[in-house]
Amino acid sequence: MSTVEVLQAPRADGALAAAPAAVLVRPTPAKTHRGIPIPRWARRLIAPLAVLGIWQLVCSQGVFTPIELASPVAVVNAGRELWAEGQFQSNLLISLERVAVGLAFGVTIGLVISVLSGLFHWGEDLIDPLVQAARSVPILGLLPLVIIWFGIGEAPKIFLIALGVTFAIYINTYSAIRGVDMKLIEAGRTFGLGRLGLIRRIILPGSLPGFLVGLRLALVHSWLIIVVAEQINAKSGIGYLINAAQTWGRTDIIMLGCTVYAVLGLIADFIVRRLEKSLLAWRRGFEGA
Repeated sequence: MSTVEVLQAPRADGALAAAPAAVLVRPTPAKTHRGIPIPRWARRLIAPLAVLGIWQLVCSQGVFTPIELASPVAVVNAGRELWAEGQFQSNLLISLERVAVGLAFGVTIGLVISVLSGLFHWGEDLIDPLVQAARSVPILGLLPLVIIWFGIGEAPKIFLIALGVTFAIYINTYSAIRGVDMKLIEAGRTFGLGRLGLIRRIILPGSLPGFLVGLRLALVHSWLIIVVAEQINAKSGIGYLINAAQTWGRTDIIMLGCTVYAVLGLIADFIVRRLEKSLLAWRRGFEGA
């Protein structure tokens, strides 16, 4: 609806004129009808569920044969089969253990060398050129050397994971340390903070967002590397199941292994996101429109 206002022009003696009034029409803002609000976690499931639906539709319509691409239903049945045999649980735990050990080594080493390189000029001069050169070498291209150095046991798998994690942690944490605003450093000095105080109260908290970004990338790299690492004469692990399924022609098990990696990656990313909200509650940033 609209509001109508009638305005009359005054005469010279101050009385209202009898002339036709000027009519102003002021529209009333229309009421917006909002639908049922959808929680954000539900919106984040829309795309994966749509992909699963298209995947099942394509397979059910015969676009791909079961040997070329197993359907989601076949993948679920393969998971039930492996679970009943006990193979799924045992191989999943072994893969998780390898990733955990590789992450522990990689995060520790990457954090130490990034702090030394970021805080001190001598650390940058000694460490940064070596790391930059080493990270330019494809990690999977080191497989022959790694097998020669460590054999075909657990050591080469953990070494490759730790190496990929180290680079991800180093690059992001080093850049975050060097990216701390100098105005904050100067403000800390004004308030009487010494070198250790600046590091503890300004530089390290300021570089925490970069470290967490590096941790997210490190988790992704660890799952990417273990796919190949577990095919180095491995007799256990999700990567081993994928490699063995290729020999058997079981694309359902291959897709099951890939799905497990994807789900574990999403869970790891979710954990780091929760960690970011907890540790970076003091930081206000743009969260999207």
